[in-house]
Amino acid sequence: MATSRAEKVTEFLTCVICQELYTDPCTLRCDHTFCRKCVTGYIQTRPDAVQSKTIPCLCCRQDTKVPHPSRPVAEWATQIKPSIIIQGLIDTQADVVKTGNGSASCCSVCEKLGETTPGASWCTECQVSLCKRCVKMHVANPASHDHEICDLSGEVKVKRRRKVMCREHKDEVIKLVCKDCHKAVCQTCCVVYHRKCESVVTIQSMLPNLKYHLRRHAKQLSKKIHRKETFVKKTDEKINGSEKNKIAVANHIKSAVERAIANIKQKGKQLMNEVKEITDKQTKELKADVKLEEIEMQMYKQHCEFIDQALVSECEMDLYDAYQTWESGAVELGDVRDTDTADTPRIDDIRFTSDTDNVQHILDDLQLGKFDVTYQDQGTCLPPRAPVLVDVIDGRMAGDEVEPYLRDITFLVVDGIQTVVVTDVYNKCVKSFYTRNNLTCHRKLPLDDSPWGVTQLKENQVMVAVPESSQIVTVEVTPDLVLLSTITTSKWYVSLAFLSPSSLAAGTWDSVDILDMAGHVLRSVTTHNNETLFPSPWYMCVNNKGNILVSDRGEQSVTCVTSEGDVVWRCAPTGDRTLIPCGISTTLRGDILVADKNKVIRLTETGDYVTDHQDIGFDPRGLYVDRHDTLYVCGEGQTHEVNFM
Repeated sequence: MATSRAEKVTEFLTCVICQELYTDPCTLRCDHTFCRKCVTGYIQTRPDAVQSKTIPCLCCRQDTKVPHPSRPVAEWATQIKPSIIIQGLIDTQADVVKTGNGSASCCSVCEKLGETTPGASWCTECQVSLCKRCVKMHVANPASHDHEICDLSGEVKVKRRRKVMCREHKDEVIKLVCKDCHKAVCQTCCVVYHRKCESVVTIQSMLPNLKYHLRRHAKQLSKKIHRKETFVKKTDEKINGSEKNKIAVANHIKSAVERAIANIKQKGKQLMNEVKEITDKQTKELKADVKLEEIEMQMYKQHCEFIDQALVSECEMDLYDAYQTWESGAVELGDVRDTDTADTPRIDDIRFTSDTDNVQHILDDLQLGKFDVTYQDQGTCLPPRAPVLVDVIDGRMAGDEVEPYLRDITFLVVDGIQTVVVTDVYNKCVKSFYTRNNLTCHRKLPLDDSPWGVTQLKENQVMVAVPESSQIVTVEVTPDLVLLSTITTSKWYVSLAFLSPSSLAAGTWDSVDILDMAGHVLRSVTTHNNETLFPSPWYMCVNNKGNILVSDRGEQSVTCVTSEGDVVWRCAPTGDRTLIPCGISTTLRGDILVADKNKVIRLTETGDYVTDHQDIGFDPRGLYVDRHDTLYVCGEGQTHEVNFM
């Protein structure tokens, strides 16, 4: 079965053109994969493809457009995206070397000398088999003493390290990185194209730092995944709850409809009872009339018989009595009718006229009920990006005379090393914290007086305000700390923000000044509408539009001003949202984060309130957001690294 599976994998990794394992596989638009050299050879046999500037697929005939057809045809295949997955499978197939006592490979070193000594070990770094004698020399060699050696005495699986070859120089392995160009290169590329670059190092020298940061990022991603899984689970539960609620509401509506129908039926029943009552009354009256008429008919018949008898008898008295009875009116209806009911109105006819229009109007206006729907705040359809604590850095260092008071913070990446720089007011120094070779390191730069605000000047330089000395110092971060220069200013400046290579913003009591790099005041921003703008501009930063964001603790406000001094907007909430602002920074999307009492406030780029982040863990002072939206906060002798999920 294993052989069959291996054969299937090999078949999958075989190019249909050359019938060999893929060499530098590339995938066309139709997702069919071929060797890059095979694609080049196939194009040259298809003049129609050259004319149409496309690469036809040998399997399905679908065309793939060439990104840059003006280049030579021989280079068209190099423009097609490489198949990383296929190459990874090929490398995985080649990663395992099986050896046994009966089929041990020969020593690679001895083989070059013409000897056939059985290999006893395998060097994973050099990718060679070594006999027992050569292993000793290999370990004793300073260049290879730390290489990983695997024993081949039994059946083992040895993982081969994949070698990435240079695309331009096919026979050379990529082993170097040009930090100036941010590109991995081979030795020849380094000599030809990167001679003027200042920082070219080996990938091997970067591995410890790369692994540390990759593990760190993987840990952060794991936390994000866990949070997303929790959110998905809760959302699924909410969906299920919504479905159950829909059924309950539908039943409620159905009940309301049934009650309304029952009321309408009750109205109909009342009308039916009423028509029955009226009809019964009319029938009773008519029957009474019939009875009276029948009585009258009977009386008239009796009188007729009496008259007939009188006429037949020819008796004079009988004729006279009959005549007298008629004349007296004794046989008229009035003699027998009930005079009490004679004045009662009688029912003549019954009709029912339906009020269709009014009924329709009532039905249109009929409200069986109403829905009470609660909505989330605008922009919070998705869960707010809650802060998750990633790391805590203790601000204390050897030599500190008192507990540190970390006032401001910034973050740099120096030679691939992530470095946090803070100012310690109480111990009168600038401190840096970083990790090198999996070891946590820190450095301290003592100053004559207490440092306050800090801002990044260059990739590896920061400027620090030292107000009590009326100085601004420039410090190089290597990530060790080196004092480069000191400028003396005319005022005490407590906060700084880098504007351009020739200017910076500096906050002092009652104003924000625009300085040149020599510390001279170019202009001051002091008032707006004849009112003092900034009594205490203790923190500031620059947004992505080049405007200055000033966090003023005295005015309890955040103000956005241009470098010319024009006020763009001002945020000064009152009531429960009154600010006690400290550090301020912006995200890549333009959102503004402001340190407040025991929390961080998030504002939009126009100063509108978004939310409070309550889970910072302490009372924040300075803060800084890097390009990955990771928040670095200092305060209470600690620095917290917070990731917004």
